[in-house]
Amino acid sequence: MFIVAQLLAFLTQPLAWVLMLLTVGLLLQRRWRRGGTALLWSALTVLVLQGWEPLPDALLRRLETQYPAPAQIDLSRYAGVVVLGGATASTYVWEGHEQPALTEAAERLTAAIPLLQRAPQLKLLYTGGEGTFVPTGLTEAERARRFYAQMGVDLRRVLLESASRTTYENAVLSAALPGVDKSQPWLLLTSANHMPRSMATFEKAGWNVTPWPTDYRTGLATPWTQYSLAGGAEKWHTVLHEYLGMWVYRFTGRG
Repeated sequence: MFIVAQLLAFLTQPLAWVLMLLTVGLLLQRRWRRGGTALLWSALTVLVLQGWEPLPDALLRRLETQYPAPAQIDLSRYAGVVVLGGATASTYVWEGHEQPALTEAAERLTAAIPLLQRAPQLKLLYTGGEGTFVPTGLTEAERARRFYAQMGVDLRRVLLESASRTTYENAVLSAALPGVDKSQPWLLLTSANHMPRSMATFEKAGWNVTPWPTDYRTGLATPWTQYSLAGGAEKWHTVLHEYLGMWVYRFTGRG
């Protein structure tokens, strides 16, 4: 499943489509010039259109609004908060630096701290392995531990699951940790666009979870003039990854 996930992660990148169209278009130039030229123009079209952000934002907004954050919540009834990995930079960025290195999804890490401050009984369960084909020796869970230590969080309240590489493994392997009772109420903290797949997966695995979305990428509306090749490509990648991921999880019975 991990290999499939990595393949899908590549195929859901719009720039990968541009690369494939360019490659095939160039290869066809000698024997089928007209078809090859059409593919080259298609590559240019995809490249230009992916930068218009209102369209991917509309699809992201549909994901982000499925599970709104509770307006009021009694934290005293919860056992802890499960934080999904995906907010720390790669190991090679951490090496040689004392400061933590976070990604654009940093709120996955930071949003848990106020919850711990408000409710002293809460445990923090961070779940995330390496997520790479070649082991680096520094898991996401270890990176998160270092971050929380620097933020002054009492590490006796922190549980770490360091073997998972997918959302499904997050749910299954976290439930197997000593001292974790998935039947108790837990908060599930992850990016708002990732919450629909995460909730479906954790509930399928038997968890009693309440969504606590963070890391919003859209607002109420996007100006029609908003355009960025880099930003648009990233948003399309997120949209396609999540929608395709939900379909695969439903098809395989994991979410």
